[in-house]
Amino acid sequence: MATVKEQTQKTYRLKKRRWGMVVDEDRCTGCEACVLACHAENNIAIVGEGQAVRGRAMHWIRVERYYEGKFPDVKVKYQPVFCQQCGDAPCEVVCPTYASYHNAEGLNAQVYNRCIGTRYCANACPYDDRFFNFENPSWDKPLNLQLNPDVSVRSVGIMEKCTFCIQRIKAAEMNAEAAKRQLADGEFNPACVQSCPTEALVFGDLDDPESKVSRLAGSNRGSKLLEDLGTKPSVTYLRRGTWYDEQNT
Repeated sequence: MATVKEQTQKTYRLKKRRWGMVVDEDRCTGCEACVLACHAENNIAIVGEGQAVRGRAMHWIRVERYYEGKFPDVKVKYQPVFCQQCGDAPCEVVCPTYASYHNAEGLNAQVYNRCIGTRYCANACPYDDRFFNFENPSWDKPLNLQLNPDVSVRSVGIMEKCTFCIQRIKAAEMNAEAAKRQLADGEFNPACVQSCPTEALVFGDLDDPESKVSRLAGSNRGSKLLEDLGTKPSVTYLRRGTWYDEQNT
């Protein structure tokens, strides 16, 4: 029989989770606060006009714009697009160094130290959400003080992508394990979700039937981006329509 000391030294086990996100297109105003927050949180460099003209963009989130109707009755539809954290991700099977892999929490993770920049994953991704780092980013003083110490500054020659702010996920998990408790729904959020002024983005555990993200993902307004490809995305988009309180459905 284990002693009291041995029992207290055991690591508290959190329940298995599957992280996902819901985007309510009725609420998105296209303000791009999520894009700015993602840059600040994940030390994403601004490539500049010269690189952008050559197609060398570096945004882990982009906001697509679609126009509905005819002039003058034109309505604009905004759709934030980021890594869909696919269950059957085509980027994983083509990576020769296994830098892109699926972790136990449903995230399409990226090991930067393994990446050799073949760009096979970017070619295989149907969502165009992987970006090649063409140069070593630098921040002049004192702008270097803005860098997030919890996130590495990537170097030239590797692929970058959205990770649902995995550094925040791991920090919350370690704090919960230390306190010997389970994570509460909405206890933490990725930077994009935290910064959204209209709460158009919802993040959480898809395997928890009581979580807000799980209930919203089951809405009759829900759809997946390019669902016919069979990639099994973990992001659900709520189509535009008459707004109603999804939380009470």
